[in-house]
Amino acid sequence: MVKEQIVIIFNENKKRYGYRRITKELHNNDICVNHKTVRKLMKQLGLVCQVRAKRKYSSYKGEVGEVAPNLLERHFKTNQPNRKWVTDVTEFKVNDQKLYLSPILDLFNGEVVSYNLSRHPNFKQITDMLEGAFQKLPNKVDNLILHSDQGWQYQMKSYQNLLKAKGITQSMSRKATCLDNAVAENFFGLLKTELFYLEKFDSIDQLEKAIVDYIDYYNNRRIKLKLNGLSPVQYRIQTVGAA
Repeated sequence: MVKEQIVIIFNENKKRYGYRRITKELHNNDICVNHKTVRKLMKQLGLVCQVRAKRKYSSYKGEVGEVAPNLLERHFKTNQPNRKWVTDVTEFKVNDQKLYLSPILDLFNGEVVSYNLSRHPNFKQITDMLEGAFQKLPNKVDNLILHSDQGWQYQMKSYQNLLKAKGITQSMSRKATCLDNAVAENFFGLLKTELFYLEKFDSIDQLEKAIVDYIDYYNNRRIKLKLNGLSPVQYRIQTVGAA
């Protein structure tokens, strides 16, 4: 019974869950078993969570505009949604074609608030992402920080004016200090480990659809141990309601 459920959970999540997350999912399904037993059974079953190395894309091109101070200062926790957001851009390559993902994540629960996929890392990608995020906010917000690295997009006056018009305070990592934006970096690593490196993609179109599906899975179904075994959306709804 337990072995069958472990295999089901492992396969349903496309080999993305290790023994700790599978243990939590078993508990969510009212199957009481400790993590040591799950780890032992997974070893017997030959179930291994897949991991691959990651390559980082950088949009830094020097100081091409105004650099904002690092207001976030690696304080990655908040007890309310829409108080601390982080953003970044990452690159994928399939058959000599490239795809760029630009998301915004809420540090309250790690939820992807908005994102944009583009064949080119241009400024329209950033504004489209912001437009999607702004639709989920009131006309004017207070005490919301949006943190990024020092990529050229975030130094543009047009970007900074969009944030100011919405009442959002801009924050930037220090130069060449990726740990200042660790949550965004970790999300990219997770997505590539659990999706991009696990599957073979024949085209950019195929990859784009897979990323859309993965983000829906990540937001709504992928449980997090630090969110009490809930997905980001489940945690938000349980904690503060659907708004």
